[in-house]
Amino acid sequence: MIIRKATVRDIPEIKIIIDYYARQEMMLQRSLSELYEFTRSFYVCEIEDEIVGCCALQVSWEDMAEIMSFAVKQKHREQGIGTELVRSCINEAKELDINKVFTLTYAVPFFEKQGFDKIDKQQLPHKIWSGCIKCPKFPNCDEVAMLKNI
Repeated sequence: MIIRKATVRDIPEIKIIIDYYARQEMMLQRSLSELYEFTRSFYVCEIEDEIVGCCALQVSWEDMAEIMSFAVKQKHREQGIGTELVRSCINEAKELDINKVFTLTYAVPFFEKQGFDKIDKQQLPHKIWSGCIKCPKFPNCDEVAMLKNI
């Protein structure tokens, strides 16, 4: 298992992974152009030349970043891949002197194990809601906001 920064060649496979969960309304759909734009934000997990998971860290404000587009292929879940992807994002946040990392998620038990706490969505900066307009569930979001102080 290798966790590394994504390259543009990884984007089509990242899109396939995200699309799988987006069809189930478990995460926000992302266009190819959006994914290419955020290439430098993504980490991937590679096993035997196959991309099996992805996760991105997007800086939101001077002291806050979001973990987004977090997904692991179904057949590779429960192998520690998600933990390593999130750890990579948190380590990068520390390098950037960011002291709060949040996520909007349905994977509450997973993120609780990573040290995140549930918070009221109103605690998040308004800037983060720009992506929500693209969501089919907007404005009735049922994702849980979670935050980790690092």
